[in-house]
Amino acid sequence: MDESAQSLFAANGDMRGSGLRQSSRTRRSDVLSPRARFRLVPDLVGDNNAPLMEWERRYLACVIACDVLVTLLVVALAVVAIDELGGPVAIHQMIAFGTAVAVLSALPANRAWSLRVLGAGSEEFSRLGRGLFLAAVLIALVGLISGSLAVQPWVFVVVPVIAVVAFPLRYVLRRLLHGARRRGECLLPVMAAGAPDTLRELIERTRTESHVGWRVAAVCTPGTSIANEQAAGANGSRSPGEIAGVPVVGELNDLAAHIRRGGYRVVAITADPYWTPRRLQQLAWDLEGTSAEMVVAPVLMEVAGPRLNVSGVLGMPLLRVSAPQFTGGKRLIKELVDRLGALVLLTLCTPLLLLIAAGIALSERGPVIYRQQRVGRGGREFTMYKFRTMIVDADRVRHGLMENNEASGPLFKLRKDPRVTRIGVLLRRYSLDELPQLFNVLSGRMSLVGPRPPLPEETAGYAPDVRRRLLVKPGLTGLWQVSGRSDLTWAESVRLDLRYVEDWSLALDMVILWKTMRAVVGGYGAY
Repeated sequence: MDESAQSLFAANGDMRGSGLRQSSRTRRSDVLSPRARFRLVPDLVGDNNAPLMEWERRYLACVIACDVLVTLLVVALAVVAIDELGGPVAIHQMIAFGTAVAVLSALPANRAWSLRVLGAGSEEFSRLGRGLFLAAVLIALVGLISGSLAVQPWVFVVVPVIAVVAFPLRYVLRRLLHGARRRGECLLPVMAAGAPDTLRELIERTRTESHVGWRVAAVCTPGTSIANEQAAGANGSRSPGEIAGVPVVGELNDLAAHIRRGGYRVVAITADPYWTPRRLQQLAWDLEGTSAEMVVAPVLMEVAGPRLNVSGVLGMPLLRVSAPQFTGGKRLIKELVDRLGALVLLTLCTPLLLLIAAGIALSERGPVIYRQQRVGRGGREFTMYKFRTMIVDADRVRHGLMENNEASGPLFKLRKDPRVTRIGVLLRRYSLDELPQLFNVLSGRMSLVGPRPPLPEETAGYAPDVRRRLLVKPGLTGLWQVSGRSDLTWAESVRLDLRYVEDWSLALDMVILWKTMRAVVGGYGAY
């Protein structure tokens, strides 16, 4: 990222250069950011007033400016195009004004500019899509009520064009933000409190997944008091301790006192027997009026998104966990997208498929297509197609290479597999060998996005929880592919597949497909 892009999000006095790892000798004055770094700015989407850091204000301004400029530019070009075609300009100028108002009203109405979703997860794009869809519906209703057919090009052409431009721009801004976060900038200072093992997991996740935007600056754990810490400081000794390089600044009942000193944006509560409902309620009261937002990690760590809802029952706040949906309207849409998408991709990729087939046939003896039995939805086996990238009888040779296996669990992987042909190395690097699986998608055996299709011998040893991968169709791509591909361990692959099964959504599919294109072009983690 160039210097101008860096200065876009980094604020004066922000955490520039601090990185995600704190020194074990960090003083409390270094851990706590001064309250002056925050400004109370109203959220433009109707949330409660929140203390925003300077980089947040700049990023939000960039997002809003891009959406507004895209909308106005597309609308203006549409008016010019209608004028060139000899249409009724006066009528379309009025519709143009109404379209701009509808779009720029629908986006904040759907909270598409909320900082809670900007920069992470698929919800940002889902809200942007819902906002544009709402704008199109409003324009269509006005045309229906007025009996004017002149709104049709605005509903079916102009608004979709706005979407085509707005989505990539949002993605570019997100990439810039994530780049800054990988350098330790544009992060929210977090105070975490809980058991040491759960805190360690949280800290490690914030480091490996820096795009979330959290930096755990200090922690509170059971058994370390402020008095002991002050005594240690008076003696010139080190702080009471650290967890994964993050200083321990107090025990759990000291948490509110630390937060009231200011500077933390998030208070992350992880599991510990100390956290009774009464203590959590008291902590929530103590945090009122501070700059911190309280976040409590649920026991169901891998369940998130639309399946989790908080509702009041008998005067008690209860966390409702709805069952994952494997049927219904959204799944029908997914089926249609899979079939149509596979058909379109096969049509577009036909010259490439023929070129690859010819290259394999001319360079190596044996069949061009490799057929292998895989396990699909519900445990039913099917024949999966791939371009052959290995020598003939590669499965037989595999037994002699088992002692060199570099993968964990039931997987078998070698970075320099001697069975891979010369053309196979190229095909695997860019996942071109997977293209024939589009025929599996077209036949309904696979999906464009889903868990990795396992071998029958793998599923034979599945634990009951891992078998949940078979509740949905396997995918041509998935979370495992956009999160490391062959570099992932077996446990990481399973965790990502189960997360997809639990939290599937159409918006998540779109994000995975987009990230797959980037991973394939870059050849990341494939061998």
